[in-house]
Amino acid sequence: MESVRHYAHQEVTQDPPVTPKQETDPGKGKQRKKKKAYVPGLLLLLPILLFIFGFFVVPMLYILYLSFIYTDSPNATNAVFSLKNYILFFTDSYYLSSLWITVKVSLYTVLVSLLLGYPVALTMAKSSPRIRGYIALLIAAPLLVSIVVRNFGWYLLLLPNGTINSILTSLGIIDSPLKLLFSEIGVVIGLSNAYLPFMILAIATSLYNIDPSLERASAILGASPLRSFFSVTLPLSLPGIISGCVLVFSMSMSAYVTPALMGGANVPMMPVVAYDQINNLLRWTFGSALSYVLLATTMIMVTVFTRGFEKSKFREVFR
Repeated sequence: MESVRHYAHQEVTQDPPVTPKQETDPGKGKQRKKKKAYVPGLLLLLPILLFIFGFFVVPMLYILYLSFIYTDSPNATNAVFSLKNYILFFTDSYYLSSLWITVKVSLYTVLVSLLLGYPVALTMAKSSPRIRGYIALLIAAPLLVSIVVRNFGWYLLLLPNGTINSILTSLGIIDSPLKLLFSEIGVVIGLSNAYLPFMILAIATSLYNIDPSLERASAILGASPLRSFFSVTLPLSLPGIISGCVLVFSMSMSAYVTPALMGGANVPMMPVVAYDQINNLLRWTFGSALSYVLLATTMIMVTVFTRGFEKSKFREVFR
């Protein structure tokens, strides 16, 4: 008998062809994951965004709308939508001089704060952590006191018969009292005292990030401490200087309490003039125009200042 051979037949199975609809794009999956990751962050930001929109954006838009409404008197009913409020501002020498005084006083405040604040910030950067903490406490301590209280303290010091004039007169330095109160000098002193801590902290933050080995390397290469400061420390601290100057300038331009107490009617800065127009003269629309002129002037000057430094020879520091 012939032997019967049994052959095992193996079935070869192939996967069905993948249609374009069944292809999976890994890029789309990553995008979906990113979108899902953004959702919790947006939900956490939603309350503060709604707060900013309701209590900042909406009022600012309403003030902008009021600035284009012109009326002959506060009780007039013939309100028209026009540019007359802005035309009145730019054609009146009083308001133009008020804008110039505001810019000038703010620039003086920035200069005084920078000259007084940089040495303190440099001392903080060179000190030990313990001493640095004590200096930071002394700098932040005045911020715990109301600015109104501090201004009244300076008010007593700057009076014609106040402490400063009495000391200078007794020492024979001056014959008659200096006019420190209700002048631009008094306003600059008050604003510098109020905003000096912000300048110091901004510069100190930038100085902390400077590698100490750079100064040692410059000393090894033969640079004197003064040249090392102007060649290494000062250029690398420019971001902090710019931040402090922008911060102090912006707050000085919008300050009201200090100019009102220390300057009075002799120093008509824009915030004081806008307050008088709105609260005393009830010219809401013109006061709104003044506020937007002040805002636009501040933004333009800050933008030009920062862009000028970013495109200068020190642009590498800002990267």
